[in-house]
Amino acid sequence: MEKILIIDDSLLQASQLKSILMDEYDITLAQTAEDGLHCAGNGNFSLILLDVVMPKIDGFTLLKILQEESGTKNIPVILITSLTDVASEQRGLVLGAVDYIAKPFNPVIVKARVNTHIKLYQYRKQIEQQSMTDQLTGIANRRMYEQYSLTKWNEATRLHLPLSICMFDIDRFKVYNDTFGHPAGDKVIAAVAQTAASRLQRSTDFLARYGGEEFVALSLGEHSDQIFQYMKQIRQAIENLHIPHDPSVSQWVTVSIGGVTIIPEKESKYDVYLKIADTMLYDAKKSGRNIVVWADEKLNQLWETK
Repeated sequence: MEKILIIDDSLLQASQLKSILMDEYDITLAQTAEDGLHCAGNGNFSLILLDVVMPKIDGFTLLKILQEESGTKNIPVILITSLTDVASEQRGLVLGAVDYIAKPFNPVIVKARVNTHIKLYQYRKQIEQQSMTDQLTGIANRRMYEQYSLTKWNEATRLHLPLSICMFDIDRFKVYNDTFGHPAGDKVIAAVAQTAASRLQRSTDFLARYGGEEFVALSLGEHSDQIFQYMKQIRQAIENLHIPHDPSVSQWVTVSIGGVTIIPEKESKYDVYLKIADTMLYDAKKSGRNIVVWADEKLNQLWETK
């Protein structure tokens, strides 16, 4: 059930709206702008109904704040108003409101406008999700990774937490494609992605397809010794799929993994450490493949031994 937030200092008016919509939606009420802003940032709402005339902070001011906050700027807002002049309507639309609902409420109009904007919001979310998802594997794509990596880097810097950057790719994948064909190669890419994703499900984990047979993973909060062990388990899990490879190069499909753990400072640059992770991957492949090579917080190398 989609969630709607009603911000209105009049409990009577808010209750009237809730009674109109509660059969189809999960409704939350807030009677002050401050409470509304707090709820909006923490409630995963699909729509906000916002009264224009409120004490201290009016609806136009709150709308502007909602549009500026990263966590609320994409939530559609319908203004509730008894104001009928064109200037007020223009002001609301310029600030980012998607529609108006006039007082006194007409239940048919309220439902129609709310339903329309809920459907538009759902459609937009679906399109955005598709644009951020790799169609072959179902995990995040390169575009999503580039947005997420910047967010997590800034978060790690602000909270002074370790961030691990991991790169891995499928060993001798060109040989596999040449031997078994590209459709079989696509199935291998999907199987590797699903195996890694099934083990990277913590809220602090992220996995994306970087390109071709190469993947990138991020993990926030784990120190190098912990994430090194974790990545060894993922590497082993992929080998344990026992997907036959060309016997001239390998018995099974495997991956090589390289990464780095850093507690970033303000002057640190993400791209520098991404390059270090890529260098660790190169070292893993140069030394025989199907191993994990990691750089710890002091940039000492950790090598998987078998």
